[in-house]
Amino acid sequence: MTPILWSFRRCPYAIRARLALRASGQRVGLREILLRDKPAAFLAHSPSGTVPCLVLPDRVIDESLDIMRWALARHDPESWLDMPAEGWDWIARNDGPFKQALDRCKYASRYPDDDPALHREQAAEHLHALDARIDGWLFGRPTLADAALLPFVRQFAFIDKDWFDAQPWPGLQDWLARFLESDAFAAVMHKIPPWQEGQDMLQSDKYMHQ
Repeated sequence: MTPILWSFRRCPYAIRARLALRASGQRVGLREILLRDKPAAFLAHSPSGTVPCLVLPDRVIDESLDIMRWALARHDPESWLDMPAEGWDWIARNDGPFKQALDRCKYASRYPDDDPALHREQAAEHLHALDARIDGWLFGRPTLADAALLPFVRQFAFIDKDWFDAQPWPGLQDWLARFLESDAFAAVMHKIPPWQEGQDMLQSDKYMHQ
């Protein structure tokens, strides 16, 4: 059985899972969903009701980092898993305080009691530290940490791209620009129609591994 990946194109968690699957060369049947109209077949598989969700013959993995680790443990030709322990610390900071601040900036109407300007300042402090760490990449070459963080930095940047571009973060801005222009990003962001009940799954190698 080919693994099935339930995904939503713009979700940063799903993007990083697709990046790792592509880097590993792992074939999956890709099923794109709309978060406002989740198929019953997806909800039957996903314990959390969130994407990404990877359905394997013997189990379900519905955490993006776990999907990344599963794919790269099978095949890691670019040695993404070979990174300092500091990489996991950056991922924890990204998925915790930075993601919290990001959400309160991007979806301010959902948090009427919070000040989006304050949360932008908190996000900016994180990105300033990240800029100081980047030397082309976080650790001089692409690793799992780069792939895990970049989709979230992208999401934050496009809340107000002019403001983001005006910040004194040359390393960070170059890092993001190279990611946005990369073949890997173009491949995993290929648009496909939402999956419909009864439809065959799409094979990721039709576009992700070109």
